Amino acid sequence: MYKLIAIDVDDTLLNDDLIVTEGTRAALEQAIAQGVTVTLATGRMYASARKIADQIQLNVPIITYQGSLVKTLLDGQVLYERSVPTEITRLLYAFAKEKGLHLQFYVDDVLYVAEDNDRARAYSALSKIPYVVADDVEALLDKPNTKLLMIDEPAYLDQIAEELKPLISDKVHMTKSKAHYLEFTHKEGTKGHALRFMAEHLGCSIEQTIAIGDAWNDREMIEAAGLGVAMGNAVPALKELANYVTFSNNEDGVKHVIDKFVLQAE
Repeated sequence: MYKLIAIDVDDTLLNDDLIVTEGTRAALEQAIAQGVTVTLATGRMYASARKIADQIQLNVPIITYQGSLVKTLLDGQVLYERSVPTEITRLLYAFAKEKGLHLQFYVDDVLYVAEDNDRARAYSALSKIPYVVADDVEALLDKPNTKLLMIDEPAYLDQIAEELKPLISDKVHMTKSKAHYLEFTHKEGTKGHALRFMAEHLGCSIEQTIAIGDAWNDREMIEAAGLGVAMGNAVPALKELANYVTFSNNEDGVKHVIDKFVLQAE
């Protein structure tokens, strides 16, 4: 029945040791062998997501930047792309500067920061992607930014999000991928938009899709999918709207979904 599975990366496909277990890898291989398309759906940039895709030997388009960029792995062809409107980039830069917030820019799949600090280094270590300290941040503002990201304490970012809502909520998609990451993309740059695009691209219906995630940035694809799955370690609000709650990322939750709904259903 299911033809497409879209899987979030951090705290979903990857366990807390940041690896894909052998059991999960084997289940993915079996699903692919049965003709199911398995793809990633992540807030990570393409260069970072590609490293994960290579680990599990995917050769399909992957969903990156929260859904703002769908790009093939074999030849790097861009299939779907949305950028943050320039006026929003400028507004967020001015806002971050005023509040002393760490803001990251993503232009042409390169991560730029205004200054070298602990937050940039920690993010780089997690994503295994280098960052560039911009010589001229102002020059980045008019370029197509696939995503912008603020890093700070979770409670403070919640407060910042409330302050920003009346200023930008009708012009941009704002979400959290982790408690301390506040992310901004084009309003059509969500995982839900990208999942619908991928289904159409592959020639299957949205009812034939499975989406698996753990964080609030997975909400749109879990709501859109034929079977929306929340991980056992997912935020409570996501579990409430999911069709099914699986085991945690440290208990092969993704493998359990594939076994139950794809492999045993054959």
